[in-house]
Amino acid sequence: MAAKLSLSDLERVANLFRVFSEATRLALLQELREGPKAVGELVDALPTTQANVSKQLKMLHDSGLVSRTKQGTSVIYQICEPMVFELCKLACDKLNRPAPKPRKLEF
Repeated sequence: MAAKLSLSDLERVANLFRVFSEATRLALLQELREGPKAVGELVDALPTTQANVSKQLKMLHDSGLVSRTKQGTSVIYQICEPMVFELCKLACDKLNRPAPKPRKLEF
């Protein structure tokens, strides 16, 4: 069994999960799954503003899930942490599974 995490480590884990708590960030990760894309491409793919896309990309970048490179006047983003796909698959698998029936408690 793994050792218990310290409170500061648990806070870091909680912060990572917060990154996954916003639909636009998840949509950006979904778009980037296809490969690197410029900010403009991501703005065109999502029903939101350029300002919101940039804000969400900054959060994803700050969390270490995506990297960015400048090419001329464009900024290209790509997923740099493959664990993203494993977490998303776990969550989607859970959503696609029927909830277990509650057990009767007997005394």
